[in-house]
Amino acid sequence: MRDAELPIFFGLFNEIGILNQLSRTAFEAVLPDGLLVTHFSVLNHLIRVQDGQTPLKLASAFQVPKTSMTHTLAGLEKRGFVEMRPNPKDARSKCVWITEAGRRFREEAIVAISQALRGPLSEFPVSKAWAVLPVLAELRAILDAARD
Repeated sequence: MRDAELPIFFGLFNEIGILNQLSRTAFEAVLPDGLLVTHFSVLNHLIRVQDGQTPLKLASAFQVPKTSMTHTLAGLEKRGFVEMRPNPKDARSKCVWITEAGRRFREEAIVAISQALRGPLSEFPVSKAWAVLPVLAELRAILDAARD
């Protein structure tokens, strides 16, 4: 990459960061009290990738300390959205399993944020969303591979 191209990438990541902040604020406004995007994100990850992961593996996936993930999982467990079960491969650790209540909450949260963003997103053509989605997924895959 040439030095002259660096500002373009800064601009790209700056826009992504702003979008993240705006969408996070909108999302947390429709979540029940005490729940954050981080709670939703863990549930979403468990459904999207696979549940039955250890807290350490989840912490690694989210690039947060294990203590932070343990705190997030405790909040989900308190609400009945996940269960901690003994790890069949290593009795010293546990695995996280999403419950039916957790699955329902995730679906309800997706509907709630979709409704909340319906007005503003009506100004953005779905064709543009379809066009940019593969580009963002490719960029995510490159950055995700680079962290390992």
